[in-house]
Amino acid sequence: MKFSYDVIVVGAGHAGCEAAAASARLGAETLLITHDLNKIAQMSCNPAVGGIAKGQIVREIDALGGMMGVVTDRSSIQFRMLNRSKGPAMWSPRAQCDRMVFSATWRNILENTAHLSLWQDDVKELIIKDGAVEGVVTALGVTFNAQAVVLTNGTFLNGLMHFGRTQLPGGRISEPASSGLTQQLVSLGFTADRMKTGTPVRIDGRSVKWECTTLQEGDHDFHKFSFRPQVHRELRQLPCHILYTNEKTHEVLRKGLPDSPLYNGQIQSIGPRYCPSIETKIVTFADKTEHQLFLEPEGENTQEYYLNGFSSSLPISVQVEALSTIPALENVQIYRPGYAIEYDFFDPTQLEHTLETKRIKSLYFAGQINGTTGYEEAAGQGLIAGLNAALRVFDRPVFTLGRDQAYIGVLIDDLVTKGVDEPYRMFTSRAEYRILLRQDDADMRLTPLGFEIGSVSESQYQHTLTKKKYRDELIVLTREIKVKPAFINDYLVGQGSAPLTEGSRLYELILRPQIGLNSLVDLIPRMKEFVDNIPSDMRDEILECAEILIKYNGYIERESLIAQKIQRLESVKIRGKWNYDDIHALSTEARQKLKKIDPETIAQASRIPGVSPNDINVLLLLAGR
Repeated sequence: MKFSYDVIVVGAGHAGCEAAAASARLGAETLLITHDLNKIAQMSCNPAVGGIAKGQIVREIDALGGMMGVVTDRSSIQFRMLNRSKGPAMWSPRAQCDRMVFSATWRNILENTAHLSLWQDDVKELIIKDGAVEGVVTALGVTFNAQAVVLTNGTFLNGLMHFGRTQLPGGRISEPASSGLTQQLVSLGFTADRMKTGTPVRIDGRSVKWECTTLQEGDHDFHKFSFRPQVHRELRQLPCHILYTNEKTHEVLRKGLPDSPLYNGQIQSIGPRYCPSIETKIVTFADKTEHQLFLEPEGENTQEYYLNGFSSSLPISVQVEALSTIPALENVQIYRPGYAIEYDFFDPTQLEHTLETKRIKSLYFAGQINGTTGYEEAAGQGLIAGLNAALRVFDRPVFTLGRDQAYIGVLIDDLVTKGVDEPYRMFTSRAEYRILLRQDDADMRLTPLGFEIGSVSESQYQHTLTKKKYRDELIVLTREIKVKPAFINDYLVGQGSAPLTEGSRLYELILRPQIGLNSLVDLIPRMKEFVDNIPSDMRDEILECAEILIKYNGYIERESLIAQKIQRLESVKIRGKWNYDDIHALSTEARQKLKKIDPETIAQASRIPGVSPNDINVLLLLAGR
C-alpha cells in the first residue's frame, strides 16, 4: 500500500473520473478517493449524456482522449442527434444510458488504467505548506501525500437535501455529506457560497398506462459519441415516452406551495434557471395549462423510469397526488421522490484557466465545486484539471483551450473570467464561434493537441489523420468531377432542385441545399470507386464531414478570420504589468473587477462584466497598442 502519489483526485463523479484517468494517462501516479466505490460516476439526476452544447463537450472530451464518450456509447439505450432541422453548428448528440452499466463501465476502465489506484474514504482536510498543497487527510485518519490535488466534490460539500419541510444532510439520497473542506478553504481566504439543484421522482414502469403516452424513438444511424472506431452502442435500444401535466396537476401543486422549500424561505440558495422545478414552472408560467414531461428508462432491464420535467422538492404526498392527476400516471407507484439539494461551491474567478487555484499552488477545482451544473460540464473541467495536475508534477507547460478551440474553452473562460450567479449550464449561444466548434469535427480540432501532450493514444491519432486524409481527398475530388446536364438533370429535378443549362463541377452542385453528397455517390462511378475504398467504419462520418465543409465553407472562413483578429488580443499579456488602482482613466468598476480577476490578456479583460470598450482602449494604449 502506497501513501504517496503524484496526484490525488477527491471524488469519483463525472469530473473526478475524467481527472483521475487523464492524470494517469500522462503517467502520473494517481489516487482516486471516493465515498463509495460502488457508486463511481453515479448518474444522480437524469441517466442521460449530451444535449444542446453538452453533446459537443462530450465529443471534445473524447477527441482529447477522455472516456465519457466511450462509456456513454457502451451504456446507451437510446441515441438522438438533436437540432437536425438546423445547421450543423447546432447539431447536438444526446444519449439515454443504462445508469448501472454506465457506472460499472467507468469502474472497469478506472480499475484497469495503469498508474491509477482507488481508495474508499472521505477527505476531511488538505495538507497545506508554504502556499502549496501537499496531500490530504481522510476520515479514517489516513494521510496521503501528493504533489497536486484535484477537488471534484460535486454536491457533497455540506450537502443538505429537502423533501418538503423534511431536511436530511447528504450529498445525494442515501449518501452522507462531506464536511471540513469548506471551512478549511474559507479560513485560507477562499470565497464560498451555496447553490441548489434538484431531481425528479423515479417511477415504477409497471404502474404506467403506456397507451396514454406518445412514443419517442431514438435514431438508428451511424452517429455516436466516441470517434474511436472500436466503440459502438452495445445495448438494446429503448424508446422514451411523452406526456403532459394538466390544470388539475397545477392545482394540486399550487396547494402545496406553502410547504415548498423554494417558496417558504427554507432554501435561500440559487437554483438552475434553465432546469426549473415543476413548482417554479407553474409560478413563472402561470398562464400555461400544461407542461411537457418525458418518461425515460433508467436501464435496459429495469422498471425504473425518470420523469424528466418534474423536478421537485415538494412534500412526498403532494408529488404523488399531483402525479395521479396525469392520465398515464393515475395509478402511479414511485421508487423514490424528487428532492432538492443545497451544497457549497467556490467562486470560480479564484481559478486560473488551468483550474488551479490562485491562492494555493497545485490545488485544482473541477465540477460543481466551481458552480456548474451537468455531468458534461463537470467531465470537461475534470479532464482539464487532471491533465494540468499531471503536467505540473512533470514540470511541463500547462494545457488550456481557447474560446475558438472548444466549448470546453468557452466553459472554463466563462467561469474564471465572469464567475457565476446561478448554476452554470453550457448552451450553444455562449460560444461566439459556433460554426468552428461543431460536434462533427471535434477530433480534427483537438486530437492533435491531445496527442502532443500525451493524452491521446497513437492509434486514436492515426485514425484521425486517416479520416482527415480521406475527407480532404473527397472534397478535392468533388472539385475535379464535372457533370453534364443530360446526365444529372433528372436527379436534380427529383430532388426539387433546378436543372442545369450547362456543365457544372460536383462541388457547386453540393452547395445547393437540396443536394446531399451521400446521394450522389451511386450516381457517379468515380465517386463510388473512391468512397468504396474508405474504411467502412469511418465512411458515413467522412461523407457527412466533407459535405458540411463544402456547404458551409464561406461561413467557416469568415468566422475563422474573426477568431484570428480576436486572437491577436489574446497575445497581449497584461498580468502583473500595472497596479489597476493607479490607472484613474479606468472606471471605478473596471479597476475593481480587473484587480479581482487579474486577467492574463487584453482579450480576457474585455470579457469581464463591467469592463467597457473604453476601459479596454485605455489598457491598449498603456500596452503600446
